[in-house]
Amino acid sequence: MQYKDTYESPLGSILLASDDEGLIGLWFFHQKYFANILKKDAEQKEIEPIRAAKEWLDQYFSGNKPSVDVPLHFIGTDFQKEVWNCLLTIPYGHTTTYGEIAQHLAEEHGGKKVSAQAVGGAVGHNEMSIIVPCHRVVGSNGSLTGYAGGIQRKMKLLELEGVDLSKFSVPTSGTAL
Repeated sequence: MQYKDTYESPLGSILLASDDEGLIGLWFFHQKYFANILKKDAEQKEIEPIRAAKEWLDQYFSGNKPSVDVPLHFIGTDFQKEVWNCLLTIPYGHTTTYGEIAQHLAEEHGGKKVSAQAVGGAVGHNEMSIIVPCHRVVGSNGSLTGYAGGIQRKMKLLELEGVDLSKFSVPTSGTAL
């Protein structure tokens, strides 16, 4: 069974989704790929993973590094799950690039090449934005490229974490917006 509830954040309404194993989704309303894994019969109910996610978000949006453990249940391909687990290792207030994640995965797989574009695809399909911090991934050229919730939200999330945005550029066209 899947469950859902909403959370009102300073950046807009968020839909949270869970199953009995853990949180499966966190989406800003109307973002790209909104609730694409959520079943139509998901029950409106605040179960423990959703309650934990709300507490995590309260701490986060208060400007603090969250200390709450949120049980997560990734739904995706093995490659996507590997990438999403890499996202969980990016420290609060820091960024990394798609290329650095690709290099890390290549090293874990004995040097087998991993494409930064493939990493970008997996990052873009992250179902649990913010908690699984895809907003901390930037282009190797310093571009704040790609965020399903929108570039402006990505910038606000990084600012909230104390990231100096002056070293980054904002794309003006393309699919990254």
